[in-house]
Amino acid sequence: MTQLLVSVRSATEALVALSGGADVIDVKEPANGSLGRASRQTIAEVVQIVGGQRPVSAAFGELCDMNWSESPPPQINYLKWGLSMWRSRDLADIATIFDRLHAERPERQLVTVAYADWQRADAPTPEELCRFACAGRWGPFLIDTWRKDGATLLDFLPLTVLTDLRKQCQRAGVPLALAGSLGLAEMRTLLPLEPTWFAVRGAVCRDRDRTAEVDTNKVRQLADWLAVVRGERRT
Repeated sequence: MTQLLVSVRSATEALVALSGGADVIDVKEPANGSLGRASRQTIAEVVQIVGGQRPVSAAFGELCDMNWSESPPPQINYLKWGLSMWRSRDLADIATIFDRLHAERPERQLVTVAYADWQRADAPTPEELCRFACAGRWGPFLIDTWRKDGATLLDFLPLTVLTDLRKQCQRAGVPLALAGSLGLAEMRTLLPLEPTWFAVRGAVCRDRDRTAEVDTNKVRQLADWLAVVRGERRT
């Protein structure tokens, strides 16, 4: 049953996403890139305003830039980093980091993020990272786009490739999240894959501008559509 994850940049936007029916609230700062990290204060404010009503995930930028002197907030359910500039580095280094973080808080999920435009990001391929996520089983596997220039997930990965990645995740019991400038048209195309989440930002912002404010009606439109797909009634 596919759910809706909405990325927000403030506590105010988190309330908007909640009122629109988002299933997961994700914290990021879109001005800082695809997985731009919001300030620690913003993350804390979002966690407080959500108040346990929904799971909260947070983006922490690119792993190669991570400052490990500051631990991620403990209240976050899902942590994620981008893997740009990691193409020539060993994935075993990431496994070591994930193992340590998982040992510290076993209840917290660590998201393996693949970029569909991996060449532009100098990142490992989605196929490599899918195998990595399925072997480690630290948490979900997310496929996103690195450069936000209007191109969508489907501009870089054909449905046949995405279907194969989905099958690998299903066999390993790893949840799959699909993102990458998705709008309703792309989600309709991807729906047969039955991802665990569609992750959106621009699709629920005014004028599809990911740096604009989240719009309640746009969130509700997508949430209601998914509810109908799931056979639920929305009031």
